[in-house]
Amino acid sequence: MEDYTRRTSTDAVYEALHDEIVSLKILPGTKLSETEVARRFGVSRQPVRNAFTKLGNEDLLVIRPQKATEVRGFSMERLALARLVRMAVELEVAHRAIQIWDSSREEQLAENLALQEKALIDGDLTTFHALDYDFHQLICVLCGNPLAFEVIVDSKQKVERLCMLSLEKHSEAQSILADHREIAAGVASGNLERTQSSIRKHLTRLDETINFIHKTHPDYFE
Repeated sequence: MEDYTRRTSTDAVYEALHDEIVSLKILPGTKLSETEVARRFGVSRQPVRNAFTKLGNEDLLVIRPQKATEVRGFSMERLALARLVRMAVELEVAHRAIQIWDSSREEQLAENLALQEKALIDGDLTTFHALDYDFHQLICVLCGNPLAFEVIVDSKQKVERLCMLSLEKHSEAQSILADHREIAAGVASGNLERTQSSIRKHLTRLDETINFIHKTHPDYFE
């Protein structure tokens, strides 16, 4: 058993289950027992209950009183709404970024892109995934709207499990890096239409993946 004593029990259980659900180590529809999870982590049922509540608030668990808690399946409607919200925010962030972009900001974004390329060369998709996250956050920070990234993250988390399925493919990661380069070039050029077109292309890249998984794994969906 791992040593969870250095973190609060709730945090330890939450973080472990979150990672397992997002990475699909625990599949949609899987039933989770408070008692069994508590035994696994060597904690009482209260921190497990707290962790379940946090995961439920993130739409990762379905908690029904007096019934088994289970990993929430994907919902095409919720996925569509989350992606609409993210699209709207990122397009507006790009609009604001272009108005103040300069060589210093361009250099900081270029550093992130260089690290993404290195991660792909090294075959390190875990690092690439983290840098993908950082790329979108950096644009928000550099354009003076860091809180906008909180909305993006909230929307992104709702499709995170499908993103992980997509990022398992090295070729897909290469396409994502190419998208990031196009977005960076668009912002640097000051061309809003070009930039927003690149963002739309990037954020709709999952359409095919979602439709394919919906067709081949209908049991993953509500």
